[in-house]
Amino acid sequence: MDLTGTALILEGGGLRGNYTAGVLRFFADKGLFFPYVIGVSIGACNGSNYVSRQPERNRIVNTRYVRDPRFLSYRRLLAGGGLFGMAFVFGTIPLQLVPFDFERFFASDQRHITTATDCATGQPCYYEKDHLGSPDFLRVLQAGCSLPLLQKPVRFDGRVLMDGGLADPIPLRKSMADGNARHVLILTQPSGYRKKASSLAGLIRLRYRHFPGLQRAFADRHRRYNETVQCIDDLERKNAVFTIRPAASLAVSRAERNKDKLYAIYDQGYHDAAAHHASLTAYLERVPEGDGNENHLAQGRSA
Repeated sequence: MDLTGTALILEGGGLRGNYTAGVLRFFADKGLFFPYVIGVSIGACNGSNYVSRQPERNRIVNTRYVRDPRFLSYRRLLAGGGLFGMAFVFGTIPLQLVPFDFERFFASDQRHITTATDCATGQPCYYEKDHLGSPDFLRVLQAGCSLPLLQKPVRFDGRVLMDGGLADPIPLRKSMADGNARHVLILTQPSGYRKKASSLAGLIRLRYRHFPGLQRAFADRHRRYNETVQCIDDLERKNAVFTIRPAASLAVSRAERNKDKLYAIYDQGYHDAAAHHASLTAYLERVPEGDGNENHLAQGRSA
């Protein structure tokens, strides 16, 4: 099967990303490795283990340590730190406890792109693995997973960065701009889900008063998200994109600490991927046609 020009796009969602981890494990079991992988927040983390050929690492990291206060602690958050212990998550775990295979990751011919948000401008930033070394890559992953109010911003390469989902929650347009003709999306919300405006916009303006771009991105993120998923739904009906997503809302929170629930959605992702395998194969074997995807998305932006 020729996967040239095919992108894998991975939504974020905190520990709901264990669903995505199950899907990626199925792909790996089938030897299905897409040449272009772009992820948001935990989607970028899951995608990196997929590219390094360590798909089971997603399940291990996202379940084994959820009750470890070094990983997740509300006490630390209340004390002025972050909800997630970033030094532990992006330092101790990949470097010591569950080693990440940097050599295989950087040697892979798969592209891997991490999405982050520039706090000054509110615009998305995209960081490709081939332009980063090991420490910088972990720094970028941390930035892409740093939600306002829950984590501190990350300074990198002259920018102040936070979670990529603020500026580009599902980077389909970026994939199209990079020339991909087929798009496989792993989403962590069911069909029909729409994001509501956050009641925290006022607090964000107060807390991040020096970052007007971040304020705008946060205030607009529900509109940006809803516009994107509407476009995805329309394109899916035309067989122009392929999505795998849960049939109903996942019974876990962004900061879920119940291991049984996390294992359950991992298994759900695996089984959903298996159920879609035949139709996904048919989609991937179809010769891409000029279907006006970019024009459709442009119309969505102006609506």
